Amino acid sequence: MTAHTHTHTHDLTRNQSLVLDALTRADGPLSAYTILDRLREDGFRAPLQVYRALDKLLAAGLVHRLETLNAFVACAHPHCHAQGLIAFAICEDCGQVDEFSDEVVRERLAAWSATKGFKAEKTMIEIRGHCAACLAA
Repeated sequence: MTAHTHTHTHDLTRNQSLVLDALTRADGPLSAYTILDRLREDGFRAPLQVYRALDKLLAAGLVHRLETLNAFVACAHPHCHAQGLIAFAICEDCGQVDEFSDEVVRERLAAWSATKGFKAEKTMIEIRGHCAACLAA
């Protein structure tokens, strides 16, 4: 489990707010370069501006990095990070990402960690597949 800084959106810098807003408005995950392209009219000129903002937003628990996509999403539950396990269902067809947490999975991982003497710092699960809407189409 990672302790998050409990940053409120009013504590964010202008760039952090713009990046968070871009992710919140997006229909799916965005790469740092897509964020940069979307924020050029707001004065963003370099990838470093986006990465700095993303680093702070990640540390505050307001966004997540999806490792398998090398992209970012706004946190669906920014005030609920005490659970210690975050999972994402990623649709291969439409790109929809659903964030969820599961108590049974969390308990199983905690039990495994305890028996192995492993101290988990961060647990994120990414499930790739097809959402119900795409399967029905």
